[in-house]
Amino acid sequence: MPRHPGELELEAEDPLYVEVQAEDYWYEAYNMRTGERGIFPAYYAVQVTKEPDHLAETRASDWVDQFWVKFLGSVQVPYHKGTDVLCTAMQKIAMSRRLTVLSNPPSSCILEISLRGLKIAVHGEDPHDHSQVNTCSHFFQLKNISFCGYHPKNSKYFGFITKHPSDHRFACHVFVSEESTKPLAESVGRAFQQFYKEFVDYTCPTEDIYLE
Repeated sequence: MPRHPGELELEAEDPLYVEVQAEDYWYEAYNMRTGERGIFPAYYAVQVTKEPDHLAETRASDWVDQFWVKFLGSVQVPYHKGTDVLCTAMQKIAMSRRLTVLSNPPSSCILEISLRGLKIAVHGEDPHDHSQVNTCSHFFQLKNISFCGYHPKNSKYFGFITKHPSDHRFACHVFVSEESTKPLAESVGRAFQQFYKEFVDYTCPTEDIYLE
């Protein structure tokens, strides 16, 4: 937390572009999450060396991954990230779903991952029948997604947390799959890596990135 004018407010895991390195380890930096500039104690930061992402390099910017899942529901959460927050939301939705699974079964859908964001496209029961028309769809930009992951004890459950575009509110959206959702989580991770790489290359052309 800033204690004096000119200090940069930070949260854990904020990506920083260091512009000036001082001998007293109070560096001037640009916070790529908030867009603010200021000084911060570099003693608590770690320099990140980006490994070459051969998979991302071979993929065009318009790539799309698709995963067939069932949408269980959404619930408001108090924080924008954290495995505990994700697991609590999954448990809450799973408990409520047990009471209505027969009268209101979960919707089958295609979860599309791309550099634009995550799209939920609700389809019929046959994932290979592309003639079926979407009954509903929701789209979330990557910049509004703050956390995602699968349940550490049951990887068939996946969820991601989104922030409201204008209000300080967060929601967790939960899905279940017949198979492990680890490939789904890895796809979202690749989308974020490529998204931030292009963002950094455009706004801060450098190879030096610092992470608190």
